[in-house]
Amino acid sequence: MTLDGKRILLGVTGGVAAYKAAELARELQRAGARVQVVMTEAATRFVTPATFQALTGEPVFSDQWDARIDNNMAHIELSRRADAIVVAPATADFMAKAAQGLCDDLLSTLCLARDCPLLMAPAMNRQMWSHPATQRNARQLAADGVTLLGPDSGDQACGETGAGRMLEPLDLIEEIIAFFAPKRLAGHHVLLTAGPTFEPIDPVRGITNLSSGKMGFALARACRHAGAQVTLVAGPVTLATPRGVARIDVQTAQQMHDAVMAELDAAPAAGAPRPDVFIAVAAVADWRIANPSRSKLKKTDEQSVPTLSFTQNPDILAGVARRADAPYCVGFAAESEDLEANGAAKRQRKGVPLLVANIGHATFGRDDNELLLIDADGQRRLPRAGKNALAAALVEEIARRLPVARRPA
Repeated sequence: MTLDGKRILLGVTGGVAAYKAAELARELQRAGARVQVVMTEAATRFVTPATFQALTGEPVFSDQWDARIDNNMAHIELSRRADAIVVAPATADFMAKAAQGLCDDLLSTLCLARDCPLLMAPAMNRQMWSHPATQRNARQLAADGVTLLGPDSGDQACGETGAGRMLEPLDLIEEIIAFFAPKRLAGHHVLLTAGPTFEPIDPVRGITNLSSGKMGFALARACRHAGAQVTLVAGPVTLATPRGVARIDVQTAQQMHDAVMAELDAAPAAGAPRPDVFIAVAAVADWRIANPSRSKLKKTDEQSVPTLSFTQNPDILAGVARRADAPYCVGFAAESEDLEANGAAKRQRKGVPLLVANIGHATFGRDDNELLLIDADGQRRLPRAGKNALAAALVEEIARRLPVARRPA
């Protein structure tokens, strides 16, 4: 999911975080959006309109009497052209005006005279954010249908630390993409595994595989964009956690098994559903060393070769599928040959409704992939594409296949 074809009206208000809006404007365009900037008079004290015009290639508006709009109604025409208005940064003052319906400049007026969604990224001192008046205004904005993105917590320009800083531009891009994504998994809790496992031989050596975790992390991101609560059990990878996803780090197959079963056995938190979709993307080791050494194995001479004894790891996917309370299970198969036959056989063996097969050595570590979907009705290919695009397509396929009983009203 990208922002291809979206027209974003970026509102910039008078806070020091206005400098981040320049980067946000650039990142919105990189995601495929066309960006039009409207600034308050105070915002121009922090960043000049010329900066945003240079970045977007579009004229910047700040005066509600601007005659460049043919009918002199900039507050009407600009919002009619937009798929969404994103105010970043949104100061305490601007939030207060919007909550009360006040409109004494171009940006506040077009936020009132709009047909499109309004998103705000709050940015202010920690005490301003925590003040009861600001919290009251935030609740009112949310009740009025405004989407608040953040704020984040951390170091602030004033030298203090706390909640109130604007989300970073890339985090805002993720939130905006998620906002536009169809919520096909709203009300669901998706549990995923991703990445390789690492089976120790001794304290410094082990057996693993070439899985990068990219496909699983892309799927976690796509599920979250689709409105699901997402829990990701990740093997040893160096990938950043997708925004809004709960992550559990493990190393071995046994640890991954235990983490998955613990999530399925845990009593659901208030208002949170238990996992009802399980996607086993991880490349889990089938075997582990039966008795790993507690100290590093030493080479005593040129002819010395250790003898390793293996034992079988638990089958996570099959174990989940056999549960009486099994969620809807989706398995992955990384094959080296006979993709169709081996994938179909694995689906039957694991007892899952949907299996996704791919050629392992042709996808591990890459940013693109091609997938073969195998279910009771046959097989269907998803042609080679970037893993983020494939993840979005696969989420759509999963949502379509979910039993009616598992779909939220």
